[in-house]
Amino acid sequence: MIDDINILLASMTLEEKASLCSGEDFWHLKSIERLNIPSIMVADGPHGLRKQPQEGDHVGLGESIKSTCFPTASATASSWDPELLFKIGEALGEECIQEDVSVILGPGANIKRSPLCGRNFEYISEDPYLTGKIGSALVKGVQSKGIGTSLKHFAFNNQEYRRMVTESVVDERTQREIYLPGFEEIVKTAQPWTVMCAYNMVDGFYCSDNKKLLTDILKEEWGHTGLVVTDWGACNDRVLGVKAGLELEMPSSGGINDKLIVEAVNNGTLDEKYLDKVVIRILELIQKSINTPKGKKFNTEEHNKLAREAASNSAVLLKNLNNTLPILKNSVPLVIGEFADKPRYQGAGSSLINPIKVTSFLDELNNQKIEHNYCKGYSIDTDEPKEDLIKEAVQKAKESSVVIIFAGLTDDYESEGFDRTHLGLPKSHTKLIKAISAVHKNIIVVLQNGAPVIMPWIDGVSGVLESYLGGQAGGAAIADIIFGDVNPSGKLAETFPLDLRDDLASEWFGMGPNSVEYRESVYVGYRYYDSAKKDVLFPFGHGLSYTSFEYSDIILGQQSITDNEEVDVTVTIKNIGKIPGAEIVQLYVKDNITTLFRPEKELKGFKKVYLEPNESKTITFTLNKRSFAYYNIDIKDWHVESGVFSILVGSSSRDIRLKSEINVASTKPDVIVPDLRELTPEYYNISSGNISDRTFETILCRPIPKRFRKKGEKFTINSTLGDVKKTFIGKKMYNSAYKAFLPPATDSVVIDPRMERMMKAMIEDLPIRSAMLFSGGKLSRTKVAGLIAFMNKNIFKGIYNILK
Repeated sequence: MIDDINILLASMTLEEKASLCSGEDFWHLKSIERLNIPSIMVADGPHGLRKQPQEGDHVGLGESIKSTCFPTASATASSWDPELLFKIGEALGEECIQEDVSVILGPGANIKRSPLCGRNFEYISEDPYLTGKIGSALVKGVQSKGIGTSLKHFAFNNQEYRRMVTESVVDERTQREIYLPGFEEIVKTAQPWTVMCAYNMVDGFYCSDNKKLLTDILKEEWGHTGLVVTDWGACNDRVLGVKAGLELEMPSSGGINDKLIVEAVNNGTLDEKYLDKVVIRILELIQKSINTPKGKKFNTEEHNKLAREAASNSAVLLKNLNNTLPILKNSVPLVIGEFADKPRYQGAGSSLINPIKVTSFLDELNNQKIEHNYCKGYSIDTDEPKEDLIKEAVQKAKESSVVIIFAGLTDDYESEGFDRTHLGLPKSHTKLIKAISAVHKNIIVVLQNGAPVIMPWIDGVSGVLESYLGGQAGGAAIADIIFGDVNPSGKLAETFPLDLRDDLASEWFGMGPNSVEYRESVYVGYRYYDSAKKDVLFPFGHGLSYTSFEYSDIILGQQSITDNEEVDVTVTIKNIGKIPGAEIVQLYVKDNITTLFRPEKELKGFKKVYLEPNESKTITFTLNKRSFAYYNIDIKDWHVESGVFSILVGSSSRDIRLKSEINVASTKPDVIVPDLRELTPEYYNISSGNISDRTFETILCRPIPKRFRKKGEKFTINSTLGDVKKTFIGKKMYNSAYKAFLPPATDSVVIDPRMERMMKAMIEDLPIRSAMLFSGGKLSRTKVAGLIAFMNKNIFKGIYNILK
């Protein structure tokens, strides 16, 4: 294959090589008819296929073809079940084959730094180990069908606010220990055909220009064999990107950047060998894609069954006082909440799927002919409580033996393009639950949301089932659990705090406009809560079952090892209840005495075990150097500090059932372990929650970048439309972008309201360079330079560039 590609490369003109470096349109790569190089199609994912029909709009917003909507990543991560994710991946691959799509965009492996990120429903976990294992399984499943994936968003894209222009200010150790390992695991074990670079900057460079990220780490250190594609409109400096290891720019830039590549080669500022490397990887992607026959139909019913299985295995039983659940099918429950009838089953934004069918909870009750009563309780069209609906619900609750309330977050709370501002439910949901709990004690709350929420009403209800965004069959899956046809087995892949003020990272979340500081360092999620010994609503890894499990007999293969040796840890798990069930056994490692500040414990293994009543199984975990190591920035490598480590096995990060210890000796004893107690005392007493500038700069190893524009600072091509709209020219550009991205609805273009809000936020944060590229060639670089000159009141320069 490589020989053929090399022959093909030698036959190409410089202009043809450059042409392959950007898309043909919004979803297709370019073809070269002269050389029989076909165009291939990519499409949005990651929990379903979002493919637009050929006659759709040209900005990626309109209606998409029907496909199976599986639960979102925040849900499936809670299954802790790589085998399930592999099956979902296979199904996604089959749907791509039917629709002639070569690459599906996903999964998203960004760490949930804060529960406020508007796109957390699309990401896996706050923990990099779990992220890597779940993401790798999905990629393997998709690619087993000969369909490519696009691992995203690489990297440090952990908020939506000004994501296209902000610099993520992250120290190197935290990059390596928290934000990169998930990507690393997926790349090394699954080799995604493509990796999508993020919009933001890191270490002073946009991700699309970042050689350290795209070549030094991704290609050379991790051995990625696929290509790097931009997030849509993320290309900053196309020539610098080629040198840095960026292969494909999407979508089409109307030839603007292709010309820059040709000019750079011709004037000697770009060695053609860099371009050849880029083109080879693009041709390899096309070659792999055309090797997969397309058109075979998938079984819609089988995929719906899988979606139901995924939802039921991913739901997390958070509370079950006095075994309130499951309930009998003849108990005639009162169901309250419009989500029971019109469920929120997916997030909003580029991952918005047009489902083949949607089964609500009420639909499933009717399908099974389960007698029930229902009242609306609130309107999903407003946050404000409707007193008449609450009054009706309270009256009916008084007459019912058991009440099931459906609540959660509406699309106005979570989406690509904007972040949340608080962790509360809509006022109407909270007031409804409190009103019902004042007159009834046998209440089950079912939550439909993509990220953690606070629960000031928790003491007034008997049960809480977190269904997350459960996909098109989520309503049926909830019924399976409520009535005991399925024993819940999900566990949280993220911490639910008691209050937003308890979350350390959120103190610096949503910063801008120029930068966002990751001052919390490695203390993200449970790594912070457990280290600070801070109470939480529900801990990482928590989830209840209708049965009980007994942990026993932890045995280490060795009591002492060197860091280049592996050690097996075995434990026995027994189902001591009366029904079959699954337990997710979690292994954490703690460095008992450490010179460098480290979290209290870190997840280093997990296994989901299915057991019949009275059945026991012995399971084995294998630990290696990375299980005990921290990242040493002086040697640019992982290093183990010799000493004693605790091996902790349990049902959550706060429910440790078994403990043992092992002595690990470093094979590099001469390496100095950083002792920062005097320079960074706050990190050794993280419960204080205060990180000074001096402390952060110490671990950052450079001055903290400026967050704000200086007064009188000139606008540039990286200024956002929101930045420049106060100027006359900027306002015109803003309005033009608005019309281009949100055209009036027509028979062929129907803009979903959920997509509309995302796009409004994106237009506000869109840099001028991206607006230029999205124009498809209508805005040239010289014209844009002229417009920016006008905004900066440099009239003569503006006129010169416009005339030029």
